[in-house]
Amino acid sequence: MSDEPLWLFDGVCNLCSGSVRAVLALDRKGLIRFTPIQSAYGRQLALAHDIDPDQPTSFLFLDGGRALEKSAAILALLRRLGPPWSWLAIIGVLPRSWLDGAYDGLAANRYRLLGKRATCMLPTPAQRARFRLEPPA
Repeated sequence: MSDEPLWLFDGVCNLCSGSVRAVLALDRKGLIRFTPIQSAYGRQLALAHDIDPDQPTSFLFLDGGRALEKSAAILALLRRLGPPWSWLAIIGVLPRSWLDGAYDGLAANRYRLLGKRATCMLPTPAQRARFRLEPPA
């Protein structure tokens, strides 16, 4: 596993795709990489971490050799963005059960609330280098 931060996301979910677009804009250092769960590499990662690639209930954030899900993944991702976004990680003082409960509620209703695409989001040519569709060499 590479040490570069990698976000495994649901590429047909409007909430997830919108979040990826936001992080692409906010990650000024360009450190975070992305792979849709619908790609062969994404499916491989999902299965290796006990996430059903056909019915994902969480995204996965691989960071520094750790595989993080749910609120732990969100907090790590926020920390990677740097100030002022990393300051939002202060919510990590709340009990993990509360944070994961809120995450689970949003994840269970994400398609109903914000919809679903017929196909994965396509990165722009400028964003393409930030996407990993194959394991790092």
